[in-house]
Amino acid sequence: MNKYSIEGNETVNNTKQVSKNMGVTLVMLFSAIAISHAVNGYSSGKWIEEAREAENIYQQQRRVRGIVTDKEGEALPGVTVVVDGTTRGVITDIDGAYSIDVNPSDKLVFSFVGMENQTIEVRTSTTINVTMQDKIDELEEVTIVAFGKQKKESVISSISTVNTADLKIPSSNLSTAFAGKIAGMISYQTSGEPGQDDANYFVRGITTFGTGKVDPLILIDNMEVISSDLNRLNPDDIQSFSVLKDATATALYGARGANGVILVTTKEGREGKVKVSVRVENSFSQPTTEIEMADPITYMRMSNEASQSRGSLNPLVYSNEKIDNTIKNTNPYVYPSVDWRSLTIKDYTMNQRFNLNISGGGNISRYYIAGSFTQDNGILKVDKRNNFNNNINLKKYSIRSNININLTKTTEAIVRVHGAFDDYIGPISGGSTVYNQNLKVSPVRFPAYYEPDETYALSQHILFGNAGEGGEYLNPYAEMIKGYKETRNTVMMAQGELKQDLSMITQGLAARILANATSYSYFDLQRSYNPYYYNIASYDRATNKYSLVELNPLSGTEYLGYSEGEKSVSRQFYSEMSLSYDRIFDRHGVSGMLIFLMREQLTGNAGNLSNSLPHRNLGLSGRFTYNYDSRYFSEFNFGYNGSEKFDKNHRWGFFPSLGLGWIISNENFWDGDILDNISLLKLRGTYGLVGNDAIGAERFFYLSRVNIGGGKGIVWDMTLVVKVEPESQFHTIQIQLLDGRFLIKLIWQ
Repeated sequence: MNKYSIEGNETVNNTKQVSKNMGVTLVMLFSAIAISHAVNGYSSGKWIEEAREAENIYQQQRRVRGIVTDKEGEALPGVTVVVDGTTRGVITDIDGAYSIDVNPSDKLVFSFVGMENQTIEVRTSTTINVTMQDKIDELEEVTIVAFGKQKKESVISSISTVNTADLKIPSSNLSTAFAGKIAGMISYQTSGEPGQDDANYFVRGITTFGTGKVDPLILIDNMEVISSDLNRLNPDDIQSFSVLKDATATALYGARGANGVILVTTKEGREGKVKVSVRVENSFSQPTTEIEMADPITYMRMSNEASQSRGSLNPLVYSNEKIDNTIKNTNPYVYPSVDWRSLTIKDYTMNQRFNLNISGGGNISRYYIAGSFTQDNGILKVDKRNNFNNNINLKKYSIRSNININLTKTTEAIVRVHGAFDDYIGPISGGSTVYNQNLKVSPVRFPAYYEPDETYALSQHILFGNAGEGGEYLNPYAEMIKGYKETRNTVMMAQGELKQDLSMITQGLAARILANATSYSYFDLQRSYNPYYYNIASYDRATNKYSLVELNPLSGTEYLGYSEGEKSVSRQFYSEMSLSYDRIFDRHGVSGMLIFLMREQLTGNAGNLSNSLPHRNLGLSGRFTYNYDSRYFSEFNFGYNGSEKFDKNHRWGFFPSLGLGWIISNENFWDGDILDNISLLKLRGTYGLVGNDAIGAERFFYLSRVNIGGGKGIVWDMTLVVKVEPESQFHTIQIQLLDGRFLIKLIWQ
């Protein structure tokens, strides 16, 4: 039997490709083996035919070289270059260069983490240079809608999308950024006090009257939350922010969508290198306006004038001697002239905010991890004679982790975890109360506190000023510094989502399952002492000395008392399952979606039997859309919801909506100068029903609650039946001018 040897330059280059000499030698070897076997009678003619075909194929191969760069022209090392349909490939070197042996019929696939894959046919090319492009942000092409996404051009309903950069303002409360940023939303703030600075906001006005829910439904990552959860959301964590305003947009939420819907999605990791973002802010806060108060001298003179105007025989409220000594500042404790505002409130304060987020990932998994801390301080003054701080001190901590994992090529799992922790210390009655009390107190009746006289020189407490029997007047300074209130608020959320592409059944079919658990806990407590109140017993003008008298010797204390406040614990569970279909047939685009949802909430300290039972809601919703040639659009939505608040004959409600749209600018006649100046002209109209089952504090409207005893006989509540009225029809014309630089929306009812 013949023996064969292989000689030559058998080397491996930096792209892990065996040299051409080696390849030619192998082909020649296989040919020689086949011919030898045929001569010696060991093989049929098929051996020779297959060996020669292999040699002919290889003779067609050529070496292709090139350089891979990014959009800035910088070389990209580590780009994978693979022959399509095979596992044969190379990786670019530090200069972005590569070389690979291919056939003219082959296709090269270029891939790199965080960039779009590119497939290029070889044909007759020997040099192929490639510029890789970053992956396009999907949110630039779509709009977040109820339970999903839609292409921007196909959206018929009224939805406002907010640029997340506009939400980054020098405030730790997100809701303070809404005013003037969202069309159709009314937003106003009634207080700037940390912890009490939430803005009130309504979508297209107030649509529900009475004691029920009047603010929009808020969903973060498809999970219903309360307004405080949205307010403490860090703007750096927001990927998209949409406001659903009309019935077509909110019909899928049925009995919860009457007041509009706010949809927020948080950021997820993207393929690419690790990205670290740090933001540190320091801001100054001060009152926007001040109420101008009369000075003490004017106050006394005007009081006298008011008394005299009722009758000339009426005695003066303040004697001329008191007014004169107050002007001379003879003794500020005997003739007080108190500016209560400057005594209790500072001119400004400083607040700090820190945020850190890390994101990245590869083809299999992606991550986004964030943490933030905010420090908000009040503008109340602190008395150093106390051993505690009565000023407002609000600390907020939050953590967030979003993990996306591709379990298979068609299955994606998402795990989201979020925690928010608020620690508050402040005056017992709150900062707003302190300010209001300053407006109600006389500036000349008594000082905020006295310096001890000889009798009380060894007192271990502050000698607060007051008047009347037992100290019956209000002393704002004593009320502010006598103690403090402490609260703790914790929110924990955990969410799991599974997405399955069902294109193996039919193209465009997909399924999704989501489950979420949220836990709330809150408590507050107070620590305070009872102030000792004093007033002037006598005053010696010659020596300018005074003696004091104690007004409440039995009720004052020198130690801190303790009292517990409100405590609440609740847990909420939410789940939804959806099946969606989206496909384009030539010029016809069709899509559909069905969603089943279930929600349960349980309160740990409900207070009575009915409120202790789980709050539950069920619903089935759907959306069906059709468009022809991206010109004519139609959409039908519905929500079929069950609410436990109503009796079995009124428990379920059906909330349909219909929308039609026409993009006139996509017509063939819309071209030339018209298209250059008006790039988008869209006409749309919607009509539908929406509802609101949160219309009162009662748990079950169809049950009468009976109260027996107490000497009042039998008392029962009325049974209510609630009907949902249709939302009015809205028409919209949307005009986009000068290549999208200007957008005009005309809405009429």
